[in-house]
Amino acid sequence: MSKNVLVVDDAAFMRMMIKDILNKNGYTVVGEAENGMTALEKYKELKPDLVTMDITMPEMDGISAVKQIRAFDSKARVIMCSAMGQQAMVIDAIQAGALDFIVKPFQPERVLEAVGKALER
Repeated sequence: MSKNVLVVDDAAFMRMMIKDILNKNGYTVVGEAENGMTALEKYKELKPDLVTMDITMPEMDGISAVKQIRAFDSKARVIMCSAMGQQAMVIDAIQAGALDFIVKPFQPERVLEAVGKALER
């Protein structure tokens, strides 16, 4: 059965890249969000199997969004996406409940590895 993914990034181009990688490999992107606030609303509405979450976004950043999603659903699976050089933020994200992180620009193999591992948990 196909796994449902919510893709969260303030950059439409980045959402499109992740969506493309996931769709080509049998995952279903059930929704997209451009900030943490919308991500939380869509998570509650769509209940995806996994969320890919950008760290730096307007209105609510990815780390705050992970905390709120995990407060709503303690079993939520979230993978953080970060640009190079955001190691401190990645650590904060893991502490907030993210299962893994992928670095931009996205390498399809790394995205699929992170998604696969997260969905096994």
